[in-house]
Amino acid sequence: MTYQPKVKICGLRDGDSAMVAANSGADFLGLCLVEGVRRQLTPFEAQEVARNYRIRARDHRVKRLRQKGPQLVGLFLNQDARWVNKTAQQVDLDYVQLNGEEDEAYMRAMWKPVIRQLRIKPDMTRKQLSDIVDHHLANNRIVLLDRYEENQPGGTGKSFDWSMAEEIANREGVLLAGGLAPDNVQSAVRQLTPWGVDVSSGVETDGIKDHGKIQSFIQTAKLEAKV
Repeated sequence: MTYQPKVKICGLRDGDSAMVAANSGADFLGLCLVEGVRRQLTPFEAQEVARNYRIRARDHRVKRLRQKGPQLVGLFLNQDARWVNKTAQQVDLDYVQLNGEEDEAYMRAMWKPVIRQLRIKPDMTRKQLSDIVDHHLANNRIVLLDRYEENQPGGTGKSFDWSMAEEIANREGVLLAGGLAPDNVQSAVRQLTPWGVDVSSGVETDGIKDHGKIQSFIQTAKLEAKV
């Protein structure tokens, strides 16, 4: 039996990179609306990237579009829930990814489906992680497993102990993130058979999205793996 993980390319800032990711087989495209981070887009900028991508995808008939094509994800961090909902509508996002301390009431108030980032702390047990993941999956949220770094919400380019995610990452709706790149994603896929993988820093050169690395990451991640 073979499978192919879903792939999310995050931190996109232009329509060209979004098109490369879509043409290469990405399933999710991430736009960062978190304030004060390097990859931040304003709502207007995110709207322009999304519009540019959607128009070009339609006009050029992107390969394997499957109806709407890759889903657009907006990243947020402890921002006002009303603003997040308004921005998600304005940008025409498919998902909102929450990367902070947003509580259950906040998540339930979202108008769009939620991707819940979980940053794995060193003192967390696998049982604790498993229970949290199951809670979010039961509430129809996608879960993104990432490395914990104090004062940095994500995009660190560093991995966590993958053994923590064994028998967790393969659950439907779980994305594996943190330090993935074209040269190690296949190892992660073979070890954990994750439902999906997420990358940002790992497909950049000097802080800019590298189209060759985007293509290589997706192609390598989606090599048919026996499970």
